[in-house]
Amino acid sequence: MLISPAFAQTAAAAPAGGGAGAFFIQMVPLILIFVIFWFFLIRPQQRAMKAHREKIAAAKRGDSVITGGGLLGKITKVDGDVVEVEIAQGIKVRAMKSTLSDVNPPAAPKPAND
Repeated sequence: MLISPAFAQTAAAAPAGGGAGAFFIQMVPLILIFVIFWFFLIRPQQRAMKAHREKIAAAKRGDSVITGGGLLGKITKVDGDVVEVEIAQGIKVRAMKSTLSDVNPPAAPKPAND
């Protein structure tokens, strides 16, 4: 016979009193991974989202905006959560503030070089 039969062996008994300490030692790497994810991924993302929300909430007349649909324009009127955006001369659309992707304050006029 070329293959010898395998026989099951009984497991060794766990040492007394090692349950709580062993569990803590096994949980340390998981806790460490969570802390690393928190500081390098979750926290910066939350800060970026907060800054974006504040930027959108501060949108005012005269600001250049980009809507979620990709339209570029200038805010002509703000009415609560709705803004009126002029996308071309005389063409205005209404959009919810929450659909704005980016808000840029109006550029300062450049001084004339004499």
